[in-house]
Amino acid sequence: MNTHCVTTLRSALCLSALLALISFSANAADMLKPFILVSNAPGDNVQIIAKTKSALTAHGFEIVGEYAPYQNADIIVVTSPELKAAAAKTEFGGYGAVQRVSVTKVKDNVQVAYTNPVYMANAYRMASDLSNVATQLSAALGNGQPFGAKDGLSAQDLRKYHYMFGMPYFNEPDELGKFGSYQEAVKVVEDGLAKHRGGVSKVYRVDIPGKQQTVIGVHMTDGCSGDQYIMNRIDFGSIKSTPHLPYEMMVSGKEVYALPAKFRIAQSFPDLSMIGNNSFFSIMCAPDAIENALKAVVGNKSD
Repeated sequence: MNTHCVTTLRSALCLSALLALISFSANAADMLKPFILVSNAPGDNVQIIAKTKSALTAHGFEIVGEYAPYQNADIIVVTSPELKAAAAKTEFGGYGAVQRVSVTKVKDNVQVAYTNPVYMANAYRMASDLSNVATQLSAALGNGQPFGAKDGLSAQDLRKYHYMFGMPYFNEPDELGKFGSYQEAVKVVEDGLAKHRGGVSKVYRVDIPGKQQTVIGVHMTDGCSGDQYIMNRIDFGSIKSTPHLPYEMMVSGKEVYALPAKFRIAQSFPDLSMIGNNSFFSIMCAPDAIENALKAVVGNKSD
């Protein structure tokens, strides 16, 4: 913008342009993206994993699970008293009880990234925006660059997010099974995961304080439901969205739920096209396969 215009504001047109620029900048700053990239440089991924875990625990995070869903990808799942307390305040807040940190080797570089707590808090309609957790993660791992959506989404849009007309919202979960009690539901899920039913196994478990709710992260390996199958097709950018994983099962009261794949995947990949190469069409078998695999965990046969 012309310096003379900015400093003097002699005309209404100039003032209008300045205000429009300020408004655009403010709106852009409010846009949220699903992930934060903190480093992308040559290095030894084993050493970087160890350093990352040490930094997380030093800044008050508890590591509740870790797994390698496929070669050159490692995911560290963390929680904290603040995350669990925030999760307890909303009906299905347990999905936000953890944050996921990834270390991914891509050619000669190692990328360290994590879920954006503020993005996730809004997507899961939590009472807290988890901004303090975002500050803690930044302190632990370093300042990062948001990524995962070209323009980002506003908090308001995330709280009512769905990919497109006819696709599910956050409050329309897959119902996997209902049992006689919360304790029975948790036991059935734990037993099914221990037996790897449906090609599904446990990565972590977090019990939400003060309520009958448990979130369990899972590794899926079979066919169209498999972590590697899906990510090979949709995580095609140069910066990897590895913190999308792992998927979750939720025990709430007597019932077992999961977020439908048409929401859960779209939440992490909001810019993914519907058709074409590396699109939702390329994993069109995944939503049903994921639901069926998770139903198999609790012994529920597919419809």
